Amino acid sequence: MTTRRNLLALSGAAFAAGLGTYASAQSPATPPAGATITQIRNATLRVSYGGVRFLVDPMLSSRQSWPGFAGTVNSEERNPLVHLPLPMADILDVDAVIVTHLHEDHWDETARETLPKSLPVFTQNDADAEVIRSQGFADVRVLSATTEFGGVRLIKTGGRHGSDAAYQAIGDILGQVCGVVLAHPEEKTVYLAGDTIWNDDVARVLAVHRPEVAILNAGYAMIEGLDSGIIMGTADVRAVHQASPDTLLIASHMEAVNHCVLTRAELRSFAQEQGFADMLRTPGDGEIVLI
Repeated sequence: MTTRRNLLALSGAAFAAGLGTYASAQSPATPPAGATITQIRNATLRVSYGGVRFLVDPMLSSRQSWPGFAGTVNSEERNPLVHLPLPMADILDVDAVIVTHLHEDHWDETARETLPKSLPVFTQNDADAEVIRSQGFADVRVLSATTEFGGVRLIKTGGRHGSDAAYQAIGDILGQVCGVVLAHPEEKTVYLAGDTIWNDDVARVLAVHRPEVAILNAGYAMIEGLDSGIIMGTADVRAVHQASPDTLLIASHMEAVNHCVLTRAELRSFAQEQGFADMLRTPGDGEIVLI
């Protein structure tokens, strides 16, 4: 594994040939037509899909504005590790928000204070919805198997935020998480896996929905004393590819919070060695993937 000190030197700024089509979100040119995924930072994404603009898991705090997660590796580092790559006004220019769960690196204080309180917010369950309503948001909706917004189907999926051993140790902290399948008759089916490791939930989504694109939280976040990550690492990403080899994989949740130890460069190298580099994208912060 690459040390934290070398992390920024191995960022996703340079890409191997053949990894796909990227654009800069800061380009003055006309934004690309069609569906796009903008990697903002960590698990925060701006997804333009079916004519609707979604903001996913907003972590909008200034760099190093809150402490590292206690009990995790590199907890002496302050979060977020990096700056936002885009102006806040651009990030907030969306039609709706999707919050897969309420951990601070997916729904932070700045997001709670900065997002317009009238924006529709989609949550995984009634408990999360009640919390977000208590924070002043007026239009909070719970995802289901039949949710629709602006002609886009939002299908809630399950996930597991770590191994059985992790849940035995800190299950009250890990809590429930979800993913979402986005579907539209004129777009490719997109699977946003959320904070999960490879498990039966993920396998089931791939088999049932056959997504053309899967966004994987792949930073391999590590808890002190546990020997496996609480989100996907290299082996999990390979398992997704093996289960659905025609699905384009987009790696997110990397190089932005203290306990994520897998870098974009390491994941690209692993995919090259394992023979699936042509089906992997590792967008840097502020970059757009055209899908």
